[in-house]
Amino acid sequence: MTTTVPRPPARTSVRDRLLRLAETVTTPLLPGDYLDLVAPLRAGAALRGRVVAVDPETPDAATLTIQPGRDWRGHTPGQYVRLGVDVDGVRQWRAYSLTSAPGRPDGRISVTVKAIADGKVSNHLVRRLRPGTIVQLDQAQGDFVLPDPAPARVLFLTAGSGITPVMGMLRAGAHTRSDVVVVHSAPTGADVVFGAELRALAARGAIRLVERHTDSDGLLGVEELAGLVGDHLERETWACGPVGMLDAVEAHWEAAGAGDRLHTERFRPTVISPGEGGTVTFTRAGLTVQADGATPILEAGEAAGALMPSGCRMGICYGCVLPLRQGAVRDLRNGELTTAVPGDGVLIQTCVSAAAGTCDIDL
Repeated sequence: MTTTVPRPPARTSVRDRLLRLAETVTTPLLPGDYLDLVAPLRAGAALRGRVVAVDPETPDAATLTIQPGRDWRGHTPGQYVRLGVDVDGVRQWRAYSLTSAPGRPDGRISVTVKAIADGKVSNHLVRRLRPGTIVQLDQAQGDFVLPDPAPARVLFLTAGSGITPVMGMLRAGAHTRSDVVVVHSAPTGADVVFGAELRALAARGAIRLVERHTDSDGLLGVEELAGLVGDHLERETWACGPVGMLDAVEAHWEAAGAGDRLHTERFRPTVISPGEGGTVTFTRAGLTVQADGATPILEAGEAAGALMPSGCRMGICYGCVLPLRQGAVRDLRNGELTTAVPGDGVLIQTCVSAAAGTCDIDL
C-alpha cells in the first residue's frame, strides 16, 4: 500500500507577506513609488540628486550645488554628468561638466550652466530652478581628464562655458602638480565664468591667466597663440569651447605635428528640425521604419515587427512609454512637439505620439 504524504505549504516570510499587502494597497503604484517621495536619494533607487543651492556666476550663468543619492560613485576632475530635469512637464536630459573637486566632506557636487539663446533647459536651470528640486542623474562620464602623473607643463585653452571642466581640474589642484597656463575667451570681463576665482589664482602666482575679451579685442586666432604662450605646442593642452574654435585648434596642432599633445571636449549643439513624419529607428531592436505624421509610433513599430509595450492605446495608462533618444515627435492629441538631442532619453507615450522628423526610440 502506498501512502501519499501531502507536501507542506510553502512558507512565506513575514517580509514577503507585508510586501504583497503593500502592493495590494498601493496598486496601481508600487511601494517603491511612495518610497521615492519620502527618500528619493536612498541606496538602490534610481540615481537622483537634490538641488541645495543655485548661485549666480554671471548674468547668464549659475552654479547648481547638488546632493547626489547614495549610489553616486564619484567623479574624476574634468568629467561631466548627464542631468535630467522636468521642464514644462517633459523630462529633458543634458550633459554638464562637474565644477566641484571630488570628495567634498559634505558629499555634494556642482555643475555650472550657461543659459543660451532659446535653450529651454539651460534657461530653466539658470533662471527658474529652485533649491529643493529633485533632478535625475547618471554616473559621471568622460575622458577629458588629466593623466596621473600630471604633465610638467599644461595649457588650458577655453572659451565661454568651456572653462567649466577646467575649473573642476583647478579646484582639484591641477596647478599644484603642473605649470599651468589658462587662455580664456569671453565677450567681456564680466562674462568670464569664475572670473574672480581665476584672477585670484593668477594674482598669487598659482596659474598664468590670459583673458581675451572678444567684444573689444576680437576673436582669438590660433596664429596669435605663439605670441601669448611661446611654448604652447610643447605643452600638453586641453581645449574646450565652440566648435569653430576647436576645429581651428585641432588643425593648428596637427599641422605642427603636435596633435598627440592636444585633448578636446566638444559639446556640439544638435539642431532638431521638426516636420511631418520621418524615419523611426528602434535602436536595440535594430529596426527602422518610415512613418507618416498621423500614425502612432506604437502602430508603426508593431507593423515593423517590434515587440512594443502597450496598454490602453488611448494615452491614459502609460503602459506604452519609451525613451526618445533623439529626434522629434508630435502629440496627436494636441499637436505639441517633444524634441530630444542625442542621448536624452525623454519619455514619450508611443500610442499617442507620431514621428515629427527622424527619431530614435530606445527599444
